[in-house]
Amino acid sequence: MSSDRYTPDDLRSPASRAIHMEQRRAQLHPIADDLRRLAREMAADIAETGPIEGDLPGQARLRAWNVARPLFKAADDIERALSDVLAFHARYQRSYEELPERRAEKRERKALAKGEQPQAIEPSPAGTATSPTSPTYEDVFDSLRKGA
Repeated sequence: MSSDRYTPDDLRSPASRAIHMEQRRAQLHPIADDLRRLAREMAADIAETGPIEGDLPGQARLRAWNVARPLFKAADDIERALSDVLAFHARYQRSYEELPERRAEKRERKALAKGEQPQAIEPSPAGTATSPTSPTYEDVFDSLRKGA
């Protein structure tokens, strides 16, 4: 990481993602805790002021809750943002780090079940497109030709 800002390239490595997650947690938890504390104190302070002339019974407490509610909501939103950051990290790991491994294991299990030797599928070199008639796809299209 060359600056204080993260880039998508920085978040590709597990170590960098863990650092990012811990930094965000360290930034957002104190803010959410402070907002929640402030909301509780504000609600208590407003409720202690008592009713305003002409209030119905319980209206002062309801007004205090209604005034402090945006602060509680802001704290909830920050906690939700933190959980979304954690969800991003978990989804990235599942989708881009673990998925290729699971697919390779599944291919090996299928090949063993068929009695074949497991073969690793090698990606084509960058920038070269494979055509449907290339040797790597002939076996797939042979079964299609047989049924036609």
